[in-house]
Amino acid sequence: MPAVFLKNRSLIKVSGSEAQSFLQNLITTDLAALAANEARPGALLTPQGKILFDFMIWQDGDGFIIETADDQRDALLKRLSMYKLRAAVDLSPAGDGVTVSWENTNSGPVDSRFAKAGVTLIRQAGQHGTDDVKTYDALRTANGIAVSGQDYDLQDAFPHDVLMDFNGGLSFKKGCYVGQEVVSRMQHRGTARRRVVTVKGETALPPPGTEITAAGKLVGTLGSVVGKGGLAIVRIDRAGEAIATDTPLLAGETRVTLELPAWTGLIFQSADEASA
Repeated sequence: MPAVFLKNRSLIKVSGSEAQSFLQNLITTDLAALAANEARPGALLTPQGKILFDFMIWQDGDGFIIETADDQRDALLKRLSMYKLRAAVDLSPAGDGVTVSWENTNSGPVDSRFAKAGVTLIRQAGQHGTDDVKTYDALRTANGIAVSGQDYDLQDAFPHDVLMDFNGGLSFKKGCYVGQEVVSRMQHRGTARRRVVTVKGETALPPPGTEITAAGKLVGTLGSVVGKGGLAIVRIDRAGEAIATDTPLLAGETRVTLELPAWTGLIFQSADEASA
């Protein structure tokens, strides 16, 4: 029954009579659809639709807990405070460190990203497990779940790039929020070309940041790496073209195979198929 303490995560408490409406008008997650005892991913976007901050969010009494990277918390608090104005909302730090556990009956909000992949993973504030982070990273990478700082840089990725349109973190129905027009346009026009894929190497993968190429053409970049497995964000049209023509895909000098997470239902398409 694995339980892993993530010491590089921090929490923010959002409370007050207008907590839900305040956040609903800012972030990508539809809080009206957030079930009790469910943790969903979310983001605060730039006006251009790129991820400025990413996090997990769940209900806490009449308010919410936002879990984010420890090096993002203060900046996220400051940014939320800028939007607060006269709203009846209280924003405060709520502790450091989060424990993730699976294959057990622990109580806590269920991570919707893992649930999509058929894994029941619980998130709990505080330390309730070991610091064997590689065990968690292996599970995360095997299921195509990307995190900022390891798999992509903030302000460099759209929510579609990291599968938020499939994992419960991105709403197209709830109305306006920061960056909403851009991501809605990407959705309706079907223009998302960069996606998270799982990567498997014939031997141990090279370090994160290594380019993935096909016939010398850039396809994407490695993110998280655990032995022979890892994650990458790639151009799926270029990857699809390489797969269709049996062109070797290389991470540095290591031959690799790429797979789109099965829970997304996405398939690789060649450039011609994608533009058809």
